[in-house]
Amino acid sequence: MTATSYEYGPHQGYVDPYPFDGSAYGDFPIAPPHPPQRLDVAIDPQDRRRLELHAALTAAGIPPLPEDREAIDRLSALPGNINSTIQRWLQHAL
Repeated sequence: MTATSYEYGPHQGYVDPYPFDGSAYGDFPIAPPHPPQRLDVAIDPQDRRRLELHAALTAAGIPPLPEDREAIDRLSALPGNINSTIQRWLQHAL
């Protein structure tokens, strides 16, 4: 018995899973949201510092592990100037 596979044959062409029709807005394939339609949600300063610390650690090549969450939460609870100092240290560590 011989199995025939059409999807792996020599004439199989490349299919882009994300086709682009050329209707772009600048460098973006979809239009930005209309400002009045955007959500008016403020991020708590501690949450913003936590997100920034995650980003700084990842950019420095130190991706946070799940067990690092408590340490990051405690560091984010510190005042903003201490958090920005920690981020500056991480930037200079590169």
